[in-house]
Amino acid sequence: MTKTEREAFLSAPHVGVISIERKDAAPLSTPIWYDYAPDTGVWIITGGESDKGRLLREAGRFSLVAQSTDPERYQYVSIEGPILETREPDLERDRRPMAHRYLGAEMGNAYLAATQDESLVLFVMRPKRWRTVDYGKSPLRS
Repeated sequence: MTKTEREAFLSAPHVGVISIERKDAAPLSTPIWYDYAPDTGVWIITGGESDKGRLLREAGRFSLVAQSTDPERYQYVSIEGPILETREPDLERDRRPMAHRYLGAEMGNAYLAATQDESLVLFVMRPKRWRTVDYGKSPLRS
């Protein structure tokens, strides 16, 4: 993929799989919601006391892969990089847009109401390494 193509793909609402290194075990890999903007990077929101939250603070970096399983145009983007910012997510700036991105307005608002008391942390990562594939560009597709 070109830089423009990979950034457009990562900006779309795919469920990502995050991987975080651990000292005495294989990396923790789990699905996660994310968002991306070229000037900011990738950001995720997770429980502050969760395994993900604890491991992210310890590692200071993570990798994320997002894919499209469309058999006519299988694509993926895999990124890795350092965490540049850690903060409490703001409901209107961070949490509501993320919930609406994945669930739509009605279900997103219901999700936010059900999770309003959770202790959450937002992590921003700047991609330093990119791996991409777009099999829709394969000459076999002609």
